Amino acid sequence: MKSLRRRHVYFALMGTCLVIILLAWNLVRFWSVTAAVVMSGVAMVIPPVAAIIANSRGPDFHWWDEEDDPQDQNWWDQWDDKD
Repeated sequence: MKSLRRRHVYFALMGTCLVIILLAWNLVRFWSVTAAVVMSGVAMVIPPVAAIIANSRGPDFHWWDEEDDPQDQNWWDQWDDKD
């Protein structure tokens, strides 16, 4: 997913979460407290899913691939206090 699309999906999920909470406790609770609690449970799951989607990267993003870069090795040696 592209960055802009991830952002749109994130805000759509978070907006859905807010709508569910507002509907549950301002409208649905008058008819069924159980349904309002279930709706709150569903809304509780949405923010972590939205965060995972927003922080995901595409298949071409390989941050874990290490290259044989001597400058990189020097940096790690300095970090580990090796001279």
